[in-house]
Amino acid sequence: MTHPVDPRARRLFGGSATAYGDLAGSPFRADRDRIVSSPFFSRLGGVTQVISPGGSGLLVHNRLTHSLKVAQVGRAIAERLAADDRYRDLLDKLGGCDPDVVEAAALAHDLGHPPFGHLGEQVLDRLARQRLGLPDGFEGNAQSYRIVTSTEIRGTATIGLDLTAAVRAAILKYPWTRHDHPDPHPRDLDPAPRGATPPPDDPTSGSLKFGAYTTEVDDLRQARAPFAGRIADWQQTVEASIMDTADDIAYAIHDLEDFHRVGVLQQGAVAGELMGWQREATTLRELPDGALDTGGRRPGAAIERLRRRLHRRDSWISDDDAFAAAVEHVRVELVDGLLAAPFDGSLAAEQYVTGFSARWTRRLVDAIEVVAEPSMRSGHVLLHAAQWHEVQVLKFVHHRFVLERPDLALHQRGQARLLATLVEALVAWILDPGEETRLPRRLHDLVELAEAELMPPGAADGAGRGSGPDRMARARGRAVIDFVAALTDGQAVALLDALSGRSRQLWTDAFVL
Repeated sequence: MTHPVDPRARRLFGGSATAYGDLAGSPFRADRDRIVSSPFFSRLGGVTQVISPGGSGLLVHNRLTHSLKVAQVGRAIAERLAADDRYRDLLDKLGGCDPDVVEAAALAHDLGHPPFGHLGEQVLDRLARQRLGLPDGFEGNAQSYRIVTSTEIRGTATIGLDLTAAVRAAILKYPWTRHDHPDPHPRDLDPAPRGATPPPDDPTSGSLKFGAYTTEVDDLRQARAPFAGRIADWQQTVEASIMDTADDIAYAIHDLEDFHRVGVLQQGAVAGELMGWQREATTLRELPDGALDTGGRRPGAAIERLRRRLHRRDSWISDDDAFAAAVEHVRVELVDGLLAAPFDGSLAAEQYVTGFSARWTRRLVDAIEVVAEPSMRSGHVLLHAAQWHEVQVLKFVHHRFVLERPDLALHQRGQARLLATLVEALVAWILDPGEETRLPRRLHDLVELAEAELMPPGAADGAGRGSGPDRMARARGRAVIDFVAALTDGQAVALLDALSGRSRQLWTDAFVL
């Protein structure tokens, strides 16, 4: 007698059968193993988190170590919530909370991250939409979902990793497409969920953040089917909400470790900003927005802009007393603690960094709660108000004192030009009629995949998405974006060097294309 498959364990291509190579008995644990075994996971070791791993050796996080830490934090949160009697009934009502599902989703959430961190994401999105005519553009989260459902090519079948519905749903931080799904689209809600609004410089381009391309919308629907009637169409599953919160925690804490290790964060600059706001908070609050924006380098002005931005965007949780307390706590821990002495590589310095990270992680993980009716701007799993404000201040330090640095901008402008040139070179290669048989095999396979996606089975020529020539151009464009997005930082540099004739390597030494 066969038993019905648990809807949460149903795989993309039906049933729940194990695949060759699966060692775990649990389908969700098997998903975790499939993700870790994927070459897309391995490549994350060569992809920038914030500071390029090529420039600082093993001192800084890359996308692989970041993903491992998100998985560690996410699993800890899931285990605590699942064991808490206060939340058991609510978690079951919302669709479940399995630590294996959270861990697998955390490991997969950055699979689609392109070379050079978030900069690469922005460049590929612009090129995809404006140069290659792809309405969906590029988005790292949607690319991750595409990888686990389609572009992980195995033999003659293109089936992705064939993950369970629960894990695929947990990967979806933003469970909507850029333009059309679900209907009504979450960008039209008031307030819109976090990430759903269009970018201010291109209001007709659809949501800034989204979890799946149009080509994967049926896969998204199947993944979300077990949660229908339990959570809103635009809302994260509990397991996705845990993964998203864990990502925030890891991002806020572990990136600060990196900046301290490489000497980017200076105690005086951070202290001046935080303490300047504390001294002048009353005066700064009375300034109109225009005067604050023209305040230039006035200490405290930037963090006052943060306070106002939180009030505008997140009035559901933003609180002035909690914000002031968060500034003070970060000042004590970061300025008087971590940054009090430069990192010198000694055992004592390593121990201090480890203690700082462990203390903050414990503080934030212990401040997690589950709510039945969250704000439109929040998931069902969230931090207490005090710790939510602390994370915002930590992320502010990251943005203000690292991402806004001119020396980082110098490197990023070069990386942006590199990616744009690489995309153009690959498009020209595909269009060269004399080179069709010499294209990199993976690029050739990706073109065929994109053609099949844009030409539904059984459709007559011209009956697919767009005319024949237009469909072919889009298929080639999507293939190039998929190909470039799957490179490491180093591979992107080396490939462009070879295509530009600058490489001194023998052709037999080149990496496999």
